[in-house]
Amino acid sequence: MNAEKIKEIEEKIADLKSRWPAHSVPLSMWQQLEDLEIALEAAKAENN
Repeated sequence: MNAEKIKEIEEKIADLKSRWPAHSVPLSMWQQLEDLEIALEAAKAENN
């Protein structure tokens, strides 16, 4: 199950980055990226 969770988080990160504007990135997008990266690290740590 963790492998699925990791893949889902990675897909969310990729989606967010595909919508990332070249300039003036909204603070909410930065926060969302940070939250996803933290969740990804946690999921990977659980997988080990």
